[in-house]
Amino acid sequence: MSNVTPMKTRATVSPAEWLSPAQVCEVIPGMTVTLLQRMRDAGKGPRYAKPSAKTVVYARSDVDAYVRSTLVTTREQS
Repeated sequence: MSNVTPMKTRATVSPAEWLSPAQVCEVIPGMTVTLLQRMRDAGKGPRYAKPSAKTVVYARSDVDAYVRSTLVTTREQS
């Protein structure tokens, strides 16, 4: 009988919840990778994680929260 322990799966966060800058641009119409980079440099935009020197990822929930924070109420909605 083998003493092999099965690998554990990543249980905390599924990969689908993390978005690359290009994927964020697919979610937010009109957004570009360059604009996202400029926003990061200026300390604006959605929160992001930098797991390595050249990798930037965004949690989908943070992207959604950022978009919600930019909602504008019109006179008709008041």
